[in-house]
Amino acid sequence: MCGAPVITNLRADDKFVEDEGWHAAADNYEKFLKSCEGKKTLLLELGVGMNTPVIIKFPFWKAAASHENFRYACPDLRPVRAPFDFGERAVYIAGDMAKTLKELANRM
Repeated sequence: MCGAPVITNLRADDKFVEDEGWHAAADNYEKFLKSCEGKKTLLLELGVGMNTPVIIKFPFWKAAASHENFRYACPDLRPVRAPFDFGERAVYIAGDMAKTLKELANRM
């Protein structure tokens, strides 16, 4: 530990860290999407708010909208809807994420 103060990595100010590690993760996401083309894929969005939607939320919506085999699921305390009509390819679960995931795990 270096003793330096810790800050949240949000696009709230000029302190957002978009370094080599961030770009490597973004490249890995693109590789993941390509590896899933034509395969059934669940994009499970957990704990993503509207503070930095361009990092996870919007890319998930875009991927789900452009790939017929992709499904999008979003448990959230508040009802959330994507601007796209995914039809049955999207599931929105209004409720506590921990309880929802536990219930889903118990059904497996």
